[in-house]
Amino acid sequence: MIELADRFGRVATDLRVSLTDRCNLRCTYCMPEEGLAWLPREEQLTDDELGRLIRIGVSILGITEVRFTGGEPLLRRGLIGIIQASAALSPRPRLMLTTNGIGLERMAAPLREAGLDRINVSLDTLDPERFQALTRRDRHADVLRGLAAAAEAGLTPVKINTVLMRGINDDEAPELLRFALAHGYQLRFIEQMPLDAQHRWDRHTMVTGEEILAALAPFDLQPDSVSRGTAPAETWLVPGHVDAAGEPARVGVIASVTRPFCGDCDRTRLTADGQIRNCLFATEESDLRKLLRTGATDDEIAAGWQIAMRGKRAGHGIDDPSFLQPARPMSAIGG
Repeated sequence: MIELADRFGRVATDLRVSLTDRCNLRCTYCMPEEGLAWLPREEQLTDDELGRLIRIGVSILGITEVRFTGGEPLLRRGLIGIIQASAALSPRPRLMLTTNGIGLERMAAPLREAGLDRINVSLDTLDPERFQALTRRDRHADVLRGLAAAAEAGLTPVKINTVLMRGINDDEAPELLRFALAHGYQLRFIEQMPLDAQHRWDRHTMVTGEEILAALAPFDLQPDSVSRGTAPAETWLVPGHVDAAGEPARVGVIASVTRPFCGDCDRTRLTADGQIRNCLFATEESDLRKLLRTGATDDEIAAGWQIAMRGKRAGHGIDDPSFLQPARPMSAIGG
């Protein structure tokens, strides 16, 4: 076993796999109303190609966790087979998926049966009308049913990812936490990042982690004694509450902008068209698809992956005046 180590001693063990750049929502902070030009089918990795790269990551490069993302990963036709193949690997990686929840009501049980361990669902509001304004789709009830189905299927702890936006939904933090506590879900607030297709992100309109915690002051949150390790979320205990497993209830804040955790990053990212990104905010990519399609051996592909990771920067550099937003939006990179 060899490592995906960078020049700063960080080792990547967490692989984020984007299964598609397509999405069935049009969230205002992610993409324009008319959508984007999707990747041509021939440029996307096939199920077999994806499976091979995941196998190389796990069996040769020490990957222990695989998270499937998008776009919207539930739109990938071969999703169940991809998860089954990943679950059959030895050593078996922990398998997770991040979704907007559309279609999850139908898919939750099959995903669990295929080998998926856990799921994250994006939900930014509890108001159906506000949801429609944010996503440009009337699918709020579908997401709530998807959350319930995930919990019923055992994809626990079910986590909710929420982005608060100033003047839009920043008044909902307490209500969202009460909803999560009532249903045994774990809520994680995420600072809005400069990954929108329109490149209109403005730091001054971003709701910060500090502001989120201030809004949750009535809950008397307590510091979590469990170390976050390489996890992106700082977590706090919610006194008087337990989660679905009977453990102390927690709420998390991912403050990627104001409290960056780059020094502990253990992630490597594979796009739907076979590009390795060593950082969410990288401006360059490394092409593994070309290696796949020109007859490279597993070891040669692993070596190319290692080279890609050695170029990882010390940090994302959002606070640097020279920072450039990635050309690809989040929907094309994968979360």
